[in-house]
This record gives sequence, C-alpha cells and structure tokens, in this order.
Amino acid sequence: MNTDNDTFDEAGDDHFFNSVNNPIREDAFDLSDDQKIELIKKDVASILTTLGMDLTDDSMKGTPNRVAKMFVKELFGGLNPSKKPSSSTFENHYKYGEMLVEKNITVYSTCEHHLLPIVGRAHVAYISSGKVIGLSKMNRIVDHFARRPQVQERLTMQIVKELQHALNTEDVACVIDAKHLCVNSRGIKDIESSTVTSEFGGKFKQEQVRREFLEYIKLDTKF
Repeated sequence: MNTDNDTFDEAGDDHFFNSVNNPIREDAFDLSDDQKIELIKKDVASILTTLGMDLTDDSMKGTPNRVAKMFVKELFGGLNPSKKPSSSTFENHYKYGEMLVEKNITVYSTCEHHLLPIVGRAHVAYISSGKVIGLSKMNRIVDHFARRPQVQERLTMQIVKELQHALNTEDVACVIDAKHLCVNSRGIKDIESSTVTSEFGGKFKQEQVRREFLEYIKLDTKF
C-alpha cells in the first residue's frame, strides 16, 4: 500500500509542479538573513551528525556555517524580492523592430524536489514594442529566478513573464536546455540526458517567428 511519502516521492521524481509562482510562505522574510543562517547552520549540523560525520574534525568544523551561508546568500538568494534586479528599460529610439536574441545565458539552479543542481543554458528573445532592455539585465533576470528551489518549467515561464512585464509586450520567448543532477546522479543515473523547456508569447506563437528564433539558437549548448 502506498503511503503519503511514496506519493510525494513519486510526484517529485516526475518533477510535478502546480503553480507559476514558487511556494513561498507569507512569513518567509520575517527573519533576517543572519537569523536564517544561524537556524540553518544548526539544522545542517544535525543532519551531518545523524549521518555519522564527526564535526570536530578540522575539515568539517565550518561546513554547517558554509552551507547555511551558501543557501541564504547564494543558491536561494533569488527568493528574496528585495534582491530582484531592476528591469530598467529605454525607449527604442533607433526603431529596431526585429527579434533580439540573447543566447547561452548560464543557468545555475536547484531542483526543489531533491535540492540537487540544475545546470544549463537559457536562450531568451523579444521583439520590441517601443522599449528595449539592457542585455546584462536579461542575464540578471535569468539568474535571479534561477537562484531558488526551482522547477525548470516554472523557471522558463517566470523569465518570460518578467520580461513581458518590463518591456510591456507579449512578444517574448525563452528556451532552457539543462541537466538535472537528480536525474544524472541518482535514480535512473542517466548522465547523458538533458531537459528542454520553452515558453512562447505573442508573435513567438506564430510558427514562422518561432522557427526563426529556434534557428538562431540551434540549441548548441555545451555543458
């Protein structure tokens, strides 16, 4: 007979998700970063001790603190809305009306089901409706939404929605090609497979425009 844990494990292995928004509690930011680090440090120490590790060893003494700082300041820093990059846009004075593509944007994220890395590339494009955005801002938007416990499908959608809002246009597309260590290093242990997700808005839903974008990126990602 399946237990609730079996059901949740199966859903996680299948990368199930049910919202374009990350499941964040209302009180998520009541604690400061330093307070969170202190609490997480204790939890990491408890996990390692339970596994049988000797935390008095010189190599292990600082591990709980290092992991806690990494979680709060780096891997999951994108959870905090105060760290969201500004999406400064400019008037399209030079009247560039064709597709702009920023490809091979590095993606480092973390699978929310197993807390293992997702590593790959994002390819983002938009067609200006009067506004343009700095190229580095596109990279920063990808990085911000990647730095949280994530599902690749959700990440792809969030990037598109954020750029649509910033640029005031539906004509935005994103494709992500990434390796998931929850597939590559555990479970089926398939080290060759990668996952490709896409989200197309506005004109990118038209076959000809979508084909042009996919031809530009050619999914030539190298890992």
